Amino acid sequence: MLGLLNADSCIDLAAQFFERMNFDAFQALLAMGMPPPADGKQRNPTGDLVYSMGLLVIFGLMFYVVLIRPQQKKAKEHTELIKALRPGDKVLTSGGILGVVISVKDKSVSIRSADTKLEVLKSAVSEITEKAASSSEA
Repeated sequence: MLGLLNADSCIDLAAQFFERMNFDAFQALLAMGMPPPADGKQRNPTGDLVYSMGLLVIFGLMFYVVLIRPQQKKAKEHTELIKALRPGDKVLTSGGILGVVISVKDKSVSIRSADTKLEVLKSAVSEITEKAASSSEA
């Protein structure tokens, strides 16, 4: 007949599990290491350093191209969008409010949405959905 496990046996089983898991992880790390050199020759430590630094540079470039550069481009486009705000533009805020720009101030924009006049920060404007018809375009 199977009985329930008491607290001591549960702790012992958990300790054995974690010991085995750590040992397996250590073996996996060792397996990923470089194989010993053939013919008893010594490895060149300078070559290993250059190889490691090369990999570090490649990963750094990949990180820059994939993550940092697109974010900088997006921030630059948003700054240009904020500078291009004019009264009469239809905008969408980051909160999902659609409205028409009434006035542009130093750090904020007044917009009208339905029968409500709102004042939001310029940084809250996420896109201009429709540009205002300017008087120079005829």
